[in-house]
Amino acid sequence: MSKIIEKTEAFVFELFKNELPNTIVYHNHTHTLRVFKSTKEIIDNSKIDVKDAEVLQLAALLHDVGYVKTRAGHEEVSAEIARKFLSDEGVAEKTIKQVEDCIMATKFDTQPQNELEKILRDADSSHFGKKYFPEASEFLRKELELAGVANYSPREWLDENIRVLSKKHSYYTDYALQNWQKRKEKNLAKLIKTKKKQKTKLKTEKLKAKYKAQFKNDSPERAIQSFYRTALRNHIKLSDIADTKANILLSVNAIIISVVLANLISKLDTNPYLTWPTIIFTLFSVISMIMSIIATRPNVTSGQFTKEDVENKKVNLTFFGNFHKMELNEFEWAINEMLKDKDYVYSSLTKDLYFLGKVLERKYRLLRVTYTVFMIGIIASLIAFGVAVKNNPGANIQDVLETTEVQIITPKTEDLKATYIV
Repeated sequence: MSKIIEKTEAFVFELFKNELPNTIVYHNHTHTLRVFKSTKEIIDNSKIDVKDAEVLQLAALLHDVGYVKTRAGHEEVSAEIARKFLSDEGVAEKTIKQVEDCIMATKFDTQPQNELEKILRDADSSHFGKKYFPEASEFLRKELELAGVANYSPREWLDENIRVLSKKHSYYTDYALQNWQKRKEKNLAKLIKTKKKQKTKLKTEKLKAKYKAQFKNDSPERAIQSFYRTALRNHIKLSDIADTKANILLSVNAIIISVVLANLISKLDTNPYLTWPTIIFTLFSVISMIMSIIATRPNVTSGQFTKEDVENKKVNLTFFGNFHKMELNEFEWAINEMLKDKDYVYSSLTKDLYFLGKVLERKYRLLRVTYTVFMIGIIASLIAFGVAVKNNPGANIQDVLETTEVQIITPKTEDLKATYIV
């Protein structure tokens, strides 16, 4: 490296350090060194004589020093600063003139006129063909925003980069075309791919917004559907609970009666004073079983309807008891007729909900009475046994237990299902 290039490099560094505004985040010393490095890269791989190489390196170091004073027309200011510095350093006029021409050739909208101008022009835009292009591009966007030149959104800046790389920029030297063009095309392909992703994302967001708007508009309808769905599900669960409770009573009383028949009744001839307590005990158990059966006994309906019933919306097609005797084609016709009318659908669901509620009311009312009878029976039986034992002076509790020899056989685990009382 010649002394003039070393002095120029030090001059540019001090100039940028002391006078470059903080808002210039792209056209700074880092960018200058990148252009300088790219210039040397082309020089080292081209047939450039020493003097031309020196011109190019000087121009690369000085081409953006005008940013310390202005953005608009910085090329002219850079050329003026370069002339003054190089003149003070005693550089030949021919060299200074070549450096000025190369600096002016970095204007993006101009065409380079000779090989030196083409080399510096390619070096100045070498970031298009480098891996650090995304980073450099973002710094340039931020610089334009801070300077108040333009405030691009990410999507607008993406469009601008695609436009520049595909339509406005081109490399001039053989070296740049052979070594940087391929990477430039990759960078452009990434931009285009990102653009497609953004379009897909934008389309998805529009669909989401449309769906949200539709959901907002349809929210009363959805609320109605949710109401019917929740109410019907709760009714079915309550019906299952009622059946479970009835099964508990049936199982318990069946065990009690089997024990009484197997053990207690056969001993009444020797213990006649236990007759009435046993009758009361057995009677209440039988009544509890009968009422449990009544609570769970299904009602059978006609299972048929007429076309007039469907046309007049009098039949509830959501309940199997209204159609189980109908032919398939008749049932399909009725369903299609119902689905044509939203009000008819809601009316059927309302009827189904209502009659399920009526069935539940009957079940729970009977179960409440059944549990009450069972409870009274247990209490009355205990009292009757107590009174019987008391009124029989010759007997005591131990004698009764030994005489009756009540034995309860525990069923096998696989013969019983776990039962839960809710």
